[in-house]
Amino acid sequence: MTTTPAAPRGAPSGTGPAPAPVRTGLALAVVMSGVLITAVDTTIVVLALPAIERALHVALASVVWVIIGYLLVITVLATQVGRLGDMFGRVRMYEAGFLLFIAGSALCALAWDEASIISFRVLQGVGGAFVTANSGAVIADLFPRERRGKAYGFNALGWSLGAVLGIVLGGAIVTYIDWRWIFWINVPIGLAAVALAVRVLHDTAARQRHRIDVAGMAALGLGLFGVLWAITRLATTSLDASILGYLVCGLVVIAGFVVVESLQAEPMLKLSLFRVQTMTPSLLAAFFQGLANFAVLFLVIMYLQGPRGLTPIHASLLLVPGYVVGGTIGPLAGRLADRFGPVLPATAGLAVQVVALFIYAHLTIGTGLWLVLVASVVNGTGASAFFPANNAAVMKASPADAFGISSGMLRTFSNVGMVFSFSVAILIASRSIPRHLAFAIFVGSTTLHGSLARAFASGLHSAFYASMGLMAVAAVLSATRGTAALRPDRKHPGGHT
Repeated sequence: MTTTPAAPRGAPSGTGPAPAPVRTGLALAVVMSGVLITAVDTTIVVLALPAIERALHVALASVVWVIIGYLLVITVLATQVGRLGDMFGRVRMYEAGFLLFIAGSALCALAWDEASIISFRVLQGVGGAFVTANSGAVIADLFPRERRGKAYGFNALGWSLGAVLGIVLGGAIVTYIDWRWIFWINVPIGLAAVALAVRVLHDTAARQRHRIDVAGMAALGLGLFGVLWAITRLATTSLDASILGYLVCGLVVIAGFVVVESLQAEPMLKLSLFRVQTMTPSLLAAFFQGLANFAVLFLVIMYLQGPRGLTPIHASLLLVPGYVVGGTIGPLAGRLADRFGPVLPATAGLAVQVVALFIYAHLTIGTGLWLVLVASVVNGTGASAFFPANNAAVMKASPADAFGISSGMLRTFSNVGMVFSFSVAILIASRSIPRHLAFAIFVGSTTLHGSLARAFASGLHSAFYASMGLMAVAAVLSATRGTAALRPDRKHPGGHT
């Protein structure tokens, strides 16, 4: 692998004047804007699913792919677009992601049928992958190790604010305007963010030559798709030969992915990074946290729209306080990670989320809605403590010449957990009532009453208990990162400080 000095924007590599000093506060605000806009599009689409289903005549079993397709492509591309950032400039790839995201958003707003909306969401996901995979590396370039925790804390604040905006804007737009505007709104915001990024952000890191692992991406993508297709189909219909075939083939291809990676000169997952102290438990903690927590938003909305009969907008507004409180916790958790190391705030955050899941697991059709608010605040607090500390752990452990790859691997592990979290939770929650009803509740097409409502609440309890177990595994992994990870200023095994 060859490294070359990064050139200023518009100059050939290794020539021209040095780039102007970066104002880190303004630069961090630009990076936060990218995280914010991708977070908006994660939550805003949830409220629009019923309108999209009706307007585009999307099959009930397929509408879920408007969400899963977006997450799946981000998962598959995460490490590779981080690698492109190492090759061609993290800032350039970050800005390119914005432009792709804007284009995907505009096309989603113009979608005319099931295939078009899912395809354009995939394009939007490509842009989101460029933004999210490179944002962590851009922050690592901007800030020294001892200040990255605080920076990642503000990045987590951007995510929380985006999630809140997605809920509020989504409800208002779908209720009072038209669902297509949940995508149109990204265009002017994205263009303004790109214009600011061009003026403020500059590539300063050395460039590396890499090979893109096309075989690894194909194997992981096809394998995950097969398993996800089987699980989502199983949530709406009975097990048959077709579903079993997709499941078995998906698992076989995922196993093949491991073999493919062992043969690549530059694999999608850089196995040598797992030898770096704290890297493996940090990545696995991100995976299990995503597996346990991503579905919580959807499970709670299902509970509120199903057994409790609330409208999508009223159901989602009950979750806003959790995001608001969580947003204030992120910067504080980042400072704690800088001062004491990432293990304590990350592990404490996971433990707090276990408590939140326990509260959710005891919701009944007669429970006061105030308890949903409490659980939302507790869960938001725990998540906002975990993310900046765990991000800081991964980037502090990463060699400086692999920031892009490490950031991408972190997103891959987290996103794989998130993708399966949704599918598995729906499958568990729908075991107590007819499967088609569970999906209809999720997209807001129907509500439940009487014995069916009580039965479905019982199914939700099982899903929350399963999430508790997975979150506990994440907490154990976080706690066992070793005493070296507790020290904020330590020598990296490769000689980096």
